[in-house]
Amino acid sequence: MYRYTDFDAAFVAERNRQFRAQVERRINGSLTEDEFKPLRLMNGLYLQLHAYMLRVAIPYGTLSGSQMRQLAYIADRWDKGYGHFTTRQNIQFNWPKLRDVPDMLDALAEVQMHAIQTSGNTIRNVTADHFAGAAADEIADPRPVAELIRQWSTDHPEFQFLPRKFKIAVSGSENDRAVLRAHDVAVQIVEQDGEIGYRIFVGGGLGRTPMIGKVLRDFLPEADLLPYLEAVVSVWNLLGRRDNKYKARIKITVHEHGISEISRLVEDRFAVLRPAFSGIDQALFDTIKADFAAPDFAHRDSADFDRAYDRDPVFRAWADTNLSDHRIPGYAIAQISLKAHGATPGDATSSQMRVLADLAERYGHDELRISHEQNVVLPHVHKADLPQIHTILKAHGLATANIGKISDIIACPGMDYCALATARSIPVAQKIATRFDALKLEHEIGDLKIKISGCINACGHHHVGHIGILGLDRAGVETYQITLGGDATQDAALGDRTGPGFGYDEIVPAIERLIGTYLDLRGDAQETFLQTYRRIGMAPFKSALYDSETRVAAE
Repeated sequence: MYRYTDFDAAFVAERNRQFRAQVERRINGSLTEDEFKPLRLMNGLYLQLHAYMLRVAIPYGTLSGSQMRQLAYIADRWDKGYGHFTTRQNIQFNWPKLRDVPDMLDALAEVQMHAIQTSGNTIRNVTADHFAGAAADEIADPRPVAELIRQWSTDHPEFQFLPRKFKIAVSGSENDRAVLRAHDVAVQIVEQDGEIGYRIFVGGGLGRTPMIGKVLRDFLPEADLLPYLEAVVSVWNLLGRRDNKYKARIKITVHEHGISEISRLVEDRFAVLRPAFSGIDQALFDTIKADFAAPDFAHRDSADFDRAYDRDPVFRAWADTNLSDHRIPGYAIAQISLKAHGATPGDATSSQMRVLADLAERYGHDELRISHEQNVVLPHVHKADLPQIHTILKAHGLATANIGKISDIIACPGMDYCALATARSIPVAQKIATRFDALKLEHEIGDLKIKISGCINACGHHHVGHIGILGLDRAGVETYQITLGGDATQDAALGDRTGPGFGYDEIVPAIERLIGTYLDLRGDAQETFLQTYRRIGMAPFKSALYDSETRVAAE
């Protein structure tokens, strides 16, 4: 893991000192809320529906045990005993008092964390594949690249007042687990003729105008990354619209000017910028890489895993569903679901955070990952330790075997917390999860990604869900639109809208009809919902949703 240098520590301490003074001026009335707003946003502090919310950066989703334990302490000391992990691999505390926020930031700094650039019109927290450094299909660990970008973009003097927020994701595999093409810019590590480099995507994004990112450079040499990214952001900073915030994102700029013209402008700017990067960025990159050296993996017998797998059907179900292949024989990647049936997706209590910290330190080489799917990952676990890990997880409500299944739902906070939301997300996710748990259909359904957003801003990624649900306000009534066929992987696609929305009491029965149609029409038990939809198209699903006779029969 990356460790702060003396510069990093001094930088964060000074930012916290400045913000403490700004908070004091707000409390004593020297600053109005309008004057305070841009200052708090620079430090990750939002004013939500009921209270302030502090969004804490978890760069590229990586945490140590001590960092997770400190998040638990903050949740208990200054919040309500829990935190909410987001689709940007951050954590949000939803109930801090303004006077306590400087103390929270100082507590974060004690474990080399902060909330800088988790909000505002700047380059946001850089995200990455949550299997980074562990995946069997990985070309290279993307986290050193993400850390290099983080250092370059933090407090960058040219990019603190961009037309709108700017999001970057990095992946080290051909299999996309970072939703690359839904980002403003994405960096995918690739190999060409034995040389490591990058494929650069630009112009992705969801929200009210969803777009899939386009390839800007198919292969960029490793040494050119920072000047090329600087060229991309510089071009957009000049071209990006500031007359309308809904048209200010780079995806609109790419759409209006065309990818060919954007490419030409970026290459021209890159030619100017490249000489200024005299190699110091690569020297820094080499230093950063050393911080991400692989753990000292042990060679041990896996007989305990095999015995538990053969004898314990509950453990076997969890292992089959929540474990993924590791690049080292004898090891596994363990995904820990924060989606127990009926729970709030992405929420973890302080006691659960401490359990996860303990597991990381005892069994996981002191590493945790937060996924964009709002779950937690132990990336390096020896198979021999998995039965004991599973036992501990069960005791703390963390052993739900549903990764990638219908109850593993991405959901934004919605109208329960967010000032922008127009409908509830959390109760819908809870009702879907509990309904299909009661029907005992989850594992028969197989892999299925449901994603729910409580407004058009699409923080729940509904556009790229196999089933996407968008909550809207229609004349004071919550209405839920459904999209089908979205995909967040390397085959990225936006979902197709089915038709009119459904009321709050209608949405779960509507999802049940969709699933019934899928189970009736799939080719065999191995054909996923997405494969079935791509094979047979919208018509049967639309009929199930809207045909009156079908609806009466189903209900």
